[in-house]
Amino acid sequence: MIYELRTYYANPGKMGALQRRFRDHTCRLFEKHGITNVGYWTNSIGGRSDELIYMLGFQDLAQRDAAWSAFAADPDWRAAATESEKDGPLVHHIENRVLRPTDFSPLK
Repeated sequence: MIYELRTYYANPGKMGALQRRFRDHTCRLFEKHGITNVGYWTNSIGGRSDELIYMLGFQDLAQRDAAWSAFAADPDWRAAATESEKDGPLVHHIENRVLRPTDFSPLK
């Protein structure tokens, strides 16, 4: 198993809309395409208030690549993204890392 840690930096005033898009569309569409939703977080102490941080799980890099390709091509995703950004982009940049668990990690 590998994990992808992603941080989205919301544009000013867009965090609510970004979270709604994940809650109402993205999480379900991830699962549809074999992407495991591990968790979603915002900062309570430290960090920045414009960060949405989340982790996804994949069997391996090949499955990750196939799942992301299928997700990106999904017409339901494209419609949700277009609708959610009708008043402007929700995110100004994204950071992501692909992580491989150590042999002593509780998450394998």
